[in-house]
Amino acid sequence: MRSSFDLLSLLLVLAAVFGYVNHRVLRLPLTVGLLLLALSGTILLIAADAVVPGLGLKAALRAVLAGVDLPSALLNCFLSFLLFAGALEVDFADLVAGTGTILTLATLGTVLSTALIAASLIGVAAGLGLDIPPTWCLVFGALISPTDPVAVLLVLKRVGLPRRLQAMVAGESLFNDGVAVVVFALMLSLATGTQDHARGPWGIALLFLTQAVGGGLLGLGLGWAAFELLRRIDDYNVELIVSLALVTGTYSLAGMLGVSGPVGVVVAGILIGNHGMQLAMNETTRLHLKTFWLLVDDTLNALLFLLIGLEIAAIELEARALAAMAAMIPIVLAARWISVAASALPLSLRLPDRMGSFAVLTWGGLRGGISVALALSLPPTPYKEPILTIAYGIVVFSIVVQGLTLDRVARRTLAGLPAPAP
Repeated sequence: MRSSFDLLSLLLVLAAVFGYVNHRVLRLPLTVGLLLLALSGTILLIAADAVVPGLGLKAALRAVLAGVDLPSALLNCFLSFLLFAGALEVDFADLVAGTGTILTLATLGTVLSTALIAASLIGVAAGLGLDIPPTWCLVFGALISPTDPVAVLLVLKRVGLPRRLQAMVAGESLFNDGVAVVVFALMLSLATGTQDHARGPWGIALLFLTQAVGGGLLGLGLGWAAFELLRRIDDYNVELIVSLALVTGTYSLAGMLGVSGPVGVVVAGILIGNHGMQLAMNETTRLHLKTFWLLVDDTLNALLFLLIGLEIAAIELEARALAAMAAMIPIVLAARWISVAASALPLSLRLPDRMGSFAVLTWGGLRGGISVALALSLPPTPYKEPILTIAYGIVVFSIVVQGLTLDRVARRTLAGLPAPAP
């Protein structure tokens, strides 16, 4: 590729072509259709390359993908815009009503899920003869535990969940990214031997608290500053620029200060989406802001899920890793249910439909681009390929199977749930 512009052009052309085919033929949700078409096309290229090795199709596709640093693109670019766009749609009153459950799920639930999945992978790897040490099983548990806000929010747009439960699912997925990245970094430092042993458990807990609370305070402060600017102007073009500056400034400054950028962006987005839109914008500005961020959200989602489908070319598939992937899919779901029940049960004893809510929270805990990006960001070791294979399979299953059937699961487990909007 001559330049990053050429690569972006290619991705947009593929997204447009696959989007057209999906709309005319598959009629699936756009992101799921893009993922499946990209995945199918990549598999066909790999199969053709295996039959006729001289074609070099897999090598050519890998060369194209080499121009995309997906971990960096997602964690440092896509994620900030996607989180902000999602946070704009969260109702503050509904979020406050479930604050305790949301924060418990995002923290205790993520940590518990990491431990359960790691323990299970240790057993599965031993049974299949896969050489994955326990510390790297913890790394896998950390990268696959967080629910992905991008995938979750896309599904929630078309599933008719009760507002309380919808706020709970969305809130957890928005806030647990910051938690997951910290847990992943700690587990990776343990696996690679770079952990600061002098820090100790309390030091780790303090670091965790600093990241989460510091990110929230930063987002609150910068979000309020942006609100004050928006309140004093009446020009939607300038107000759109302010919103862009808020997203990029919050994420960049969080990185410099060593606090959680995802948490900061989410808090700022919730503030602007509620307080800002109600008190600092007229109807015209609200319409333009929502339309702009919806366009950003849809475009980045299309590119992200297209890239996830193409990234299979970066994986060296091996029989034992595929077997481990098949075994871990139900295990990850079981670990999700246990972590949800253990985290949320004490806070929801009075809810008559709590078991149905747990089922929806379990099936709606979709994994997505964040897990793939974290797996791809692992340093080159003998354990990276099997971890990447297992993670990729779980993500694809989550987006395609869980994402397309969440509405049916919700209607069967929650009495009186209306049919989802078309």
